[in-house]
Amino acid sequence: MRWLQTILIAAALATAFSLVAPASAQSSYQVITVSDGGTISGVVKWTGERPKPLTLPITKDPATCDPAHTGTRDLERLEIGADGGVANTVVSLRGIAQGKAWDLPDGRKHLDQKECRYVPHISLVAANTDFSIKSSDPILHTVHMIGVADYNLPFPMTDVTLTRTMHKSGVVDLKCNAGHIWMNGIVLVVNHPYYAITDEHGEFRITGVPPGEYEIVAWHEGWKVEREEPVLDVGTQTKTKRLFFTDPMTWQKKVNVSSNGHAVVDFQISEH
Repeated sequence: MRWLQTILIAAALATAFSLVAPASAQSSYQVITVSDGGTISGVVKWTGERPKPLTLPITKDPATCDPAHTGTRDLERLEIGADGGVANTVVSLRGIAQGKAWDLPDGRKHLDQKECRYVPHISLVAANTDFSIKSSDPILHTVHMIGVADYNLPFPMTDVTLTRTMHKSGVVDLKCNAGHIWMNGIVLVVNHPYYAITDEHGEFRITGVPPGEYEIVAWHEGWKVEREEPVLDVGTQTKTKRLFFTDPMTWQKKVNVSSNGHAVVDFQISEH
């Protein structure tokens, strides 16, 4: 049980560090009064043949990870609804330097590990602010961040919240090093609040936009497997494998927002 003792000590140190770490300054984005802001809404839909869902067998801790006894887990890389709407597409305005006060959804700034899933699958955090993480599962998990943040945090206990300051804007991939190879998620660290994540119908809405012309971008994490690599399960000290995915995909359009107006922008995405 030496590995568990080590993890418990590391978790305690991580908690202590999170309590004393200083808060950094906010990004260069400037908050101003937007009295005549407009709204942009739309739908992201899939076109063409739908790819086969990407799944992996649940090979560890089935009592916690597979309470429904399905035997497999959808990796949630591409969520297409019955109406063709694509969930978990991130829609944002490119390069906006000033505007409304920060209003990123609170539920996207906190991560839970629940039934061996990262919830939410896509997180949104303002640059130079704290991202909080906990585990609701009574088993060992880790949150290994790869990208603009590089943390590897153990969670051997339930409902212990750790925080980390996300200093740089960009993309962070999340993986579990405790043998739950299907666990994956994304944190987007952003420099302004004009972001939205599509719902199960592919719908999004961005509010409080100062009048003007903008480039609006739909970003998707990607759903194709690029390669597999062997990894070590830190709990059992045995080798397993991990999937690595192709680069994210983006689509851009121009949009003009009038004073107190409402602009509609729809996106269609596909395999090609």
